[in-house]
Amino acid sequence: MTTTLPDETVARVTAIRREIHRHPELGFEETNTQAIVERELDAIGVEHRRIAKTGVVGIVHGAHPGHVTGLRADMDALPITEDSGEECVSQVAGKMHACGHDSHTAMLLGAARVLQESRESFHGSAVLLFQPARELIDEGALDAPRVEAVTMLHVDPRLPTGSIGVTPGPVNAAADEFHVTIRGRGGHGAYPHKAVDVIPCAAATILALQNVAARETDPLASIVVTIGTIEGGYRNNVIADRVLMTGTLRTHDEAIREAATAKIRRIVDNIAAAYDARAEVKMLLGYPPVVNDDELAESFAAYARENGFTVERPAPTMGGEDFAYFGIYNEAVGSIHSGHSPQFRLDEAAIPTGIAALVAFARGVGDGSVAIRGPQ
Repeated sequence: MTTTLPDETVARVTAIRREIHRHPELGFEETNTQAIVERELDAIGVEHRRIAKTGVVGIVHGAHPGHVTGLRADMDALPITEDSGEECVSQVAGKMHACGHDSHTAMLLGAARVLQESRESFHGSAVLLFQPARELIDEGALDAPRVEAVTMLHVDPRLPTGSIGVTPGPVNAAADEFHVTIRGRGGHGAYPHKAVDVIPCAAATILALQNVAARETDPLASIVVTIGTIEGGYRNNVIADRVLMTGTLRTHDEAIREAATAKIRRIVDNIAAAYDARAEVKMLLGYPPVVNDDELAESFAAYARENGFTVERPAPTMGGEDFAYFGIYNEAVGSIHSGHSPQFRLDEAAIPTGIAALVAFARGVGDGSVAIRGPQ
């Protein structure tokens, strides 16, 4: 097995990717993307059903018994105005596929095509998970048939085009969100002693929150506390009575995650009290850390190398939610920007590698070449 694919397959997947890229849709709005997925699965005769509002689950059945694999692609775009210079630039103002999810969806459709056309030599089944959000799992996407091992590829500008990255253990962080409201007493800027000024309180809070990582967590542990927005005040000579802040907490370890949440609450409350203000913290827990099964990751990495892939082991990231990586870094075509950038640009030469890696995972797990633990 190699990354070589029929030219017509690569051309079709590339066209699908560009079609999705021109019409980006945010989470749970992916009705057009859903229709494209259904259209393509119908065209190759793959059974499928809708799930989680805008998601799709398809199944490719091999001709031989074997294990059940899950192949997952996310579908949603981001609320960013595109400035990439791509020919297939977004036609929707304020929305773009700035993280490569258009390519993930297209490549999974390509893998479905390859597996469907080679069913006679395919062991087991592949469950195709076109996912708008985690509710897809909650609605039983992994249960009928029961998926024994699942993977996903994510574009990664850290790796050169043509390579894939497989990392055992922690690969992505828990992505938690927090909202802080600080309330005081407004007044005239000329008479600060008659007010409770929340602006200096907010400033002190932001600085103090950095101690969660810098002074209250083992320096060998992975943690990030970032304040992303701050909103408060009315004009230059008015003392504000309220400040709103939002931030993100990123951790790889559940114990550190829980402890950091408590520390954030304690710091916010006590700084507010020191300034005679009041504070409220709302924590919105996001996806948990992604921890790859060591045995499965090592086994697939070895299998991929044996079958012609260039396999690297990238360091874990503090980004949230995704499973594995494949490279798209190529200076010649401008594929150098990180995800969530308005300049993000995909090197489409990476598409065959992504398709082939998904197919390799399904085949390797299906026939037992890649070691798995089985249903738990």
